[in-house]
Amino acid sequence: FRFQHETYWSEEVPDTYARAVGANGKRGMIVDLKSTNPSNWETDTRPPMADLADAIIYEAHVRDLTISPSSGVETKGKFLGLAQTNTRSPQDEKTGLDHIKELGITHLHLLPIYNFMSVDETAADGTQYNWGYDPQHYNALEGWYATDPHKGNTSIREFKQLVHTLHKAGIRVVMDVVYNHTGYTRESVFEQSAPGYFYRFAPNGTFSNASGCGNEIASERPMVRQYIIDSIRYWAKEYHLDGFRFDLMGILDIETMNQIRAELDTIDPTILIYGEGWTGGLSPYPDNLRAMKYNTMELQRIGSFSDDYRDAIKGHWSSEYERGFASGQMGYEESIKFGVVGATIHPQINYNWVNYSKQPWSPCPSQTVNYVSCHDNHTLWDKLSLSVPEASIDDRLKMQKLALAMVLTSQGLPLLHSGVEMARTKHNSHNSYNQPDAINQIDWLQKSRYKGLFNYVKSLISLRKSHPAFRMRSTEAVAKHLEFLPSQWALLVGFLIKNHANNDPWDKILVIYNGSKQEQAIQIPEGEWVIVANRNTVDNRGIDLIAGPNLKIQAISTLILVDKESFYDTM
Repeated sequence: FRFQHETYWSEEVPDTYARAVGANGKRGMIVDLKSTNPSNWETDTRPPMADLADAIIYEAHVRDLTISPSSGVETKGKFLGLAQTNTRSPQDEKTGLDHIKELGITHLHLLPIYNFMSVDETAADGTQYNWGYDPQHYNALEGWYATDPHKGNTSIREFKQLVHTLHKAGIRVVMDVVYNHTGYTRESVFEQSAPGYFYRFAPNGTFSNASGCGNEIASERPMVRQYIIDSIRYWAKEYHLDGFRFDLMGILDIETMNQIRAELDTIDPTILIYGEGWTGGLSPYPDNLRAMKYNTMELQRIGSFSDDYRDAIKGHWSSEYERGFASGQMGYEESIKFGVVGATIHPQINYNWVNYSKQPWSPCPSQTVNYVSCHDNHTLWDKLSLSVPEASIDDRLKMQKLALAMVLTSQGLPLLHSGVEMARTKHNSHNSYNQPDAINQIDWLQKSRYKGLFNYVKSLISLRKSHPAFRMRSTEAVAKHLEFLPSQWALLVGFLIKNHANNDPWDKILVIYNGSKQEQAIQIPEGEWVIVANRNTVDNRGIDLIAGPNLKIQAISTLILVDKESFYDTM
């Protein structure tokens, strides 16, 4: 289309609502969507999910998962490659989809798969790479992940096949969406179609830039809001998607986000919505009207990432050398407690000592996303190697296990960065968005090298899924059933989950984190306790039997105990 605006004509651009595009998004394509449905698509159903709090999210990039020569995948870097089953590493370890299924997560969060502008889809030399946070067409798929980028219907069919395969494997699919800005500004389909309407502007008339990418979307305007809602509805219905992660959600207005929630509830109320409750810069739109983390109380069943917990566990995200609780830094104990209860209100937390938030910001645990690493910044393994360079590989593994145990035993939604379960490294790169496969790919040889770590994380996931006490539904339940143990020592946090919380078969569960390089002592309730997790092993069947009230916990470790009576009642 070309549009006449008063005295001038726009550049030729595809329709803003285009559902398919040709190579590199230069042309819109009219497509019969029914013809793109793979076999048995009409019978595709979402895997069962009782409550949002039951989600365990695994964040991944389509290409990263399969591009390595060690992946054993045939169609590497593509939707179909991720849909391939029965793939193995040279050491005969499961890779790709089979690995994700083996790990036991509930949701696969895919970095942007809509059509973005930063790669030449027709180039097959393998030298290009991008995460895709530069949207070009919001309603069309990225041809880079298709076997034929020239035919828009190919990418649609192949992505539907991936979704269908994941659903059959019991895995829900989350789409990473970037409605806060576009890759192009003046050249974008929006600005060419309706100049000055889709974007916010600074007082001097220039494009405002809360995204840090040159522009920001004016989501509060009626037709922009309607466009975003229409787009989300389309992805959820046409592609059967199960969740949406909003990039820089703090740029979007609260009313738009709540209308998205209401729209998705008419399709399936268990569809996840969560996002980054911050911006990449200042916005002219008022802070109190935007979906910032500290406004989460005004969001309806929409989650925000907890940077409080992330940085308390590993140290500040922007400092290579700053340490956190898991790497031996004192002073984060109240921040860890804040993370344990999912940023909700709890009578035993001194909010003055929480690192960022001086008051609870989440209305319920399922509106808090707990994580220690993601695609942004260093991988956890690299962060630990840089911040604790004197640590041995063995000690670094203990820190990695402790950090992941904290995420997986806290209230809220846990999110794991792909490969964190096998010590993924990006060779100390902190911002790999456009770096080559050699930096970004998952090296599947790591799985056999760090099989103990993989088994530990897999078992923690199994423990969480088996015991609803780690997945309480309300703030009131957390305050009632979760009690912190008194401790006079730094780098030691313990808590008791009691009275069959959330109808858990176990009556009392003790969880203790020791971030110190030294063994530490703590007082626990009297009685006999069954150890189900220590720093090396997680086993629902029990590891050992101990008695309170005096307990010593190993250096750099997590200890999980269950009262003997209820443990054996469930055996």
